[in-house]
Amino acid sequence: MTAFPAFPEFPEFPETLAEAVELLRGLSRRHTGVPAAHGAVAAWRATRPASRAQLIVDARPGSPVVDYDLLLEHPGGGTVAVTASVEDGVPWTVDHSTHWAAGKVLAVDGQELSVQTALLTLRALADRDRTVHDDLIDYCVLTLASWEEPEPSPEELQRASDDFRRQRGLHSRADMLRWLEEVQLTPSAYDNHLYSLAKMRGFRTRLEAESARAYFDDHAAEFDRVSVVWAVGPEPRLIELAGHDDPLAALAGAVASPSGELAVHVADRVASELPAPLREAAEGVTVGPVPYRDAFLLGTVRRRRPAEPSPDTLAAAGRAAFSAFLAGRRAEAEIEWYWL
Repeated sequence: MTAFPAFPEFPEFPETLAEAVELLRGLSRRHTGVPAAHGAVAAWRATRPASRAQLIVDARPGSPVVDYDLLLEHPGGGTVAVTASVEDGVPWTVDHSTHWAAGKVLAVDGQELSVQTALLTLRALADRDRTVHDDLIDYCVLTLASWEEPEPSPEELQRASDDFRRQRGLHSRADMLRWLEEVQLTPSAYDNHLYSLAKMRGFRTRLEAESARAYFDDHAAEFDRVSVVWAVGPEPRLIELAGHDDPLAALAGAVASPSGELAVHVADRVASELPAPLREAAEGVTVGPVPYRDAFLLGTVRRRRPAEPSPDTLAAAGRAAFSAFLAGRRAEAEIEWYWL
């Protein structure tokens, strides 16, 4: 073993290095632990003032995990950078030695999304009208929004894991291990993803609860219960139905005698779940024909019952408020795509 040289000006240098390593190994690598890490280094620096120690923090993109370097003044001049990796033994400078954007997909207001997290998000998508782009942007938006949320409890982390596995049909430990192997995801990376999901869920739950009543008061008509009949098809056929003295009776006749030209629907739904042209129509009003998707729509509102702020309705209002929050943040965000 090579001995550290002695320096008259700083004879305790070997001990300082050893203490620095142990200090780094004991720091929390969660982003929420960074203030405590700075405090621990400041307290240690007070016992080793000649070291002029400075803590450097590197935040991993799209992850709650951070890495540290500790800069020490060398007694012979210059600076020594100390890195200590407890988990995988790979210094963060090696992990990040590729091109600065090689592992990133995009950034939203400075919040970067890694390829690994993007792939996890893509695998979670079901068949929806939303685009993949929106989902990735939402992940960044929610990462930023949930940054200051309290640390998830063990119960919240377990709930996030249970939901994650249930949504993917991973009902046993063997299923879970096989899935991790298939996607080449380490257990620590999976834990990091769960941590982010739990914090996002906490933010969403709080936002929905705090915003539900105000959203309902401003958008009560969205939650009216509406009984409606509508048909979708070619414009000439719908104009013919609309020309009847009683369009509702004409639509009812189309239901009784379905035509291959028309798709006729009878429904009793919350207004926000109806086709857009019918959502705000008053009781007794006939709408159309109007363009709808790749055809035309004609509909009549049979009955409209004003919404009441029941628990179920307020829960729906909270979900709508959350969707409005995401849409607003997407519209306002500064977005950079790295893969285009």
